[in-house]
Amino acid sequence: MSSPPADGNSRLTWITGARGLIGNYLVQSAARFAPHRRIRALTRDQLDLLDFAAVQRECKKDRPELIIHCAAITVVADAQKNPALARQVNVDVTRCLNDLAADIPLIFFSTDLVFDGRKGDYVETDAVNPLHLYGENKVEAEHIVLSAHRHLVVRTSINGGKSLTGNRAFNEQLRRSLRGAGEVMKLFTDEFRCPIPAEETARAVWELAEKKCGGIYHVAGAEKLSRSQIGQLLVKNWPEISVKLESGSAREFPGPPRALDTSLNIAKAQSILSRPLPRLTQWLAHNPMAF
Repeated sequence: MSSPPADGNSRLTWITGARGLIGNYLVQSAARFAPHRRIRALTRDQLDLLDFAAVQRECKKDRPELIIHCAAITVVADAQKNPALARQVNVDVTRCLNDLAADIPLIFFSTDLVFDGRKGDYVETDAVNPLHLYGENKVEAEHIVLSAHRHLVVRTSINGGKSLTGNRAFNEQLRRSLRGAGEVMKLFTDEFRCPIPAEETARAVWELAEKKCGGIYHVAGAEKLSRSQIGQLLVKNWPEISVKLESGSAREFPGPPRALDTSLNIAKAQSILSRPLPRLTQWLAHNPMAF
């Protein structure tokens, strides 16, 4: 439904979820990594993505050349509590934007939690098998997006940084939990992710966009770390945190089953990016105050 602007010098990009962690980093880094693009940062108060008629009107008016879709309900527990809303936001909004982007590229953010975590080091072609509703939503949305050959699915892991709301990055969430934990907090030694700074995710996505990549790409950190390792790494730079960290097992967690090792193989993305995706340990050594 949308088509590129007649003026080739006015390359407008829509970024949904612009107040979220990755969305905001994409907006802030556009001048550096995509200086030829004009950005419309879409937030909930500016445009309700669930009002599909309004979205269609705005898209027809703006005629963006690229849509980067970051908006989602990403907290697993929130999706479980309100499955109807989660499906609307995570699946139906994606379908609406995918239809509007029939003639232009669309970049959709997915997650390592589309996998069940039984083996780790997942490549893009591995079979998905989510353990919860959020992962199921993302799998369905991936199928919608991949129906168009020029569209791109970016699967990422937990992202770190500084969010506008102060609670979106994994480091912000951990810091808040530690402040309210009392004297001791257990962190899992048997649940693994590939954490990545959100600014590195944004940098990689802008490059993938400029290279007009389609299909699925894993964009995550180059280092697999347990929840316990991540915690030990971060508290070194948080002198105000006095909580003692102890080892725990995700298998003892009283909630629903957890995907234990959703580490992502990033070789495909690494092969075309001009700069490697970082190992979190090394990145924090050079940027100790970033988190």
